Amino acid sequence: MNSMPLYLHDLLVFLASVAMVAIYHLLLWLRTRRQPDYAVHLFNFVVRRHWAEGVMHNPDVLGVQTLRNSTMAASFMASTAVLLTIGVLSLASQADKLAQTWHALNFMGSAHPGLWIGRLMLLVIDLMAAFFCFTVSVRFFNHVGYMVTMPVDARPPHLTPELAGRYLNRAGNYFSLGSRIFYFSIPLVFWLFGPHFMVASTFLLIAVLYKIDRPSMLMKGEDHGG
Repeated sequence: MNSMPLYLHDLLVFLASVAMVAIYHLLLWLRTRRQPDYAVHLFNFVVRRHWAEGVMHNPDVLGVQTLRNSTMAASFMASTAVLLTIGVLSLASQADKLAQTWHALNFMGSAHPGLWIGRLMLLVIDLMAAFFCFTVSVRFFNHVGYMVTMPVDARPPHLTPELAGRYLNRAGNYFSLGSRIFYFSIPLVFWLFGPHFMVASTFLLIAVLYKIDRPSMLMKGEDHGG
């Protein structure tokens, strides 16, 4: 009887954490619709589109190198997600031994091994979703590589700079989505130690996202470096 409220408390904390992140992104999207330069996403969208069009009009080695770097970044993140998934699965095999130890600082949630397994499974799902997004991003980056390096006289009529820009933005969107999903693994990891840690890490994650989603400091030229 006493474990049921704790189980519900963990569930409510998880739903609240998801809701906070979702509300942040919803508010960011609504604000960006009214003020396009509020967030960095639309700026990146426009830059990628113009970059693809410029490279197709004037192919060079630098353009291919830029695509190679983007592909390597997405591949690195996909590999990281897989390695972390393997690590989480290895923890799941020792749930009965680790549940009590990891809950030494858990003052509010349940320490039941079954709930701990559920937390690990949510973490695995999160990492696998990030892996999927990163691999799809690699796929689109590869397509763009073929598009921008094809000789002008050999291009089919439908292969336009605008199409290359759309493919590149699709790759960038999947990379961004994968990164967002990957970031949410931080609250999920802290949830293993207790629901109050998950709430605190979610607030911290939103604060960091707010900082990196705003290009205002860079656009204003505020550089305090030496």
